Amino acid sequence: MKQGKEVENPESRFFALLLAAAKLPGVRIHREAYLRSALARHCSEDDIRRAIEETPAAAGITVEVLDKVANDSIRYETAKVSALSAAAGIPGILALPATVPADTAQYVGHMLRIAQKLAYLYSWPDLFSDEGDDVDDATKGVLTLFFGVMFGTKSANVAVGKVAGMMAEQVAKKLPQKALTHGVVYPMVKKVASYLGIRMTTQSFATTVSKAIPLVGAAVSGGLTLATYLPMAKRLKKHLAGLPLTEPSHRVMDGEVVDGEVVEEHETFAAAHAGQHGADTPAPELEEPRS
Repeated sequence: MKQGKEVENPESRFFALLLAAAKLPGVRIHREAYLRSALARHCSEDDIRRAIEETPAAAGITVEVLDKVANDSIRYETAKVSALSAAAGIPGILALPATVPADTAQYVGHMLRIAQKLAYLYSWPDLFSDEGDDVDDATKGVLTLFFGVMFGTKSANVAVGKVAGMMAEQVAKKLPQKALTHGVVYPMVKKVASYLGIRMTTQSFATTVSKAIPLVGAAVSGGLTLATYLPMAKRLKKHLAGLPLTEPSHRVMDGEVVDGEVVEEHETFAAAHAGQHGADTPAPELEEPRS
């Protein structure tokens, strides 16, 4: 009985969808390959090398260049996800049980793809650096917050700003594991995940209705995807571009940020009890470089 309740929990539902989408082929973006390809037309080899070894901001790549590359990536991913959504709508009502779950998963997968690309351009660290299918809790948390920004939630904007501020202040290469998993940002992650679980269920229902009529459903489904995906991607781009991580910084360190404190990779530490601050209430507010 308890397990059934967990399945119905919006927060659990969203995390299950996020993790399932992260395992789909082609969803994970290789940071080094993407930055090298995306920046090749605009930057010198030395700048690209430093952007990969450190960050595009540390390499002195201007926000204007990054915005242009980001827009190219957004156009590419939007066209791709819209075409796939339209194709999934063609079979009509008889194929709904098969197409709707797949369509939802590939939609979330493309949200993950653009979130990674924008993060890497605007100087966030590698989100899937470890081998294997597992997604660590810090990455799951920051991706949840990125999705929250895409959906226009105020608490996600605040939380992403907090995380970026921690990393920029300490010029660290890794996500703040403690803050994202049981520290000051974690309550916001849970709040946003619950909100997204509800929103995505509503969006999935709208997509299901649009697929009920063959051919017409394809056009409506593709148009619905275009109308939602594009502004969400632009919203995340605008937010990430305005964070302190995009400002030129000193050479990044190999440690990770823990609630504002850098801990070297080889250093061990006792887990401190972080204060749990309540999250704000969410307010709903083609050619591309090779990846």
